[in-house]
Amino acid sequence: MALKRQYDMTSLFSMASMTDVIFLLLIFFMVTSTFVFPTALEITLPQSSEQTPLKPSTRVYIDADQVIYASFDGSEPQAVAEDQLLAFLQLVMKEHPDLQYIAVYADAAVPYGRVIDVLTLGAQNNLKMVLATKPAPSSAKPSRP
Repeated sequence: MALKRQYDMTSLFSMASMTDVIFLLLIFFMVTSTFVFPTALEITLPQSSEQTPLKPSTRVYIDADQVIYASFDGSEPQAVAEDQLLAFLQLVMKEHPDLQYIAVYADAAVPYGRVIDVLTLGAQNNLKMVLATKPAPSSAKPSRP
């Protein structure tokens, strides 16, 4: 006499438990991952209606505390003394003679004379330097004397 099984075995696999595990892993890695915040300098640029499409790769920053930073080709800005700035700029120009401009990003709170000192340093050494500004609001027209 043949006995019948009460349950037939199926070869199907339930994906519900696997998706639960995947979602738990996803949530775990999202919660435990660290968020990377770039260490950027706090510089408030002055406004100007004139702009250039060029984005120079060599940049000199002067923050509100009048500390000078320099960076090349997207690297992290490094604090440099004013006498080291000239050596850095000459090295960059020697390695990259096709470099057109060096951008100076000066905070709006920096005294005008300090910015002129950096621009003069470049001009005395035949370096082309431009002053970076942020776009002026489109409704405001600059007044000229």
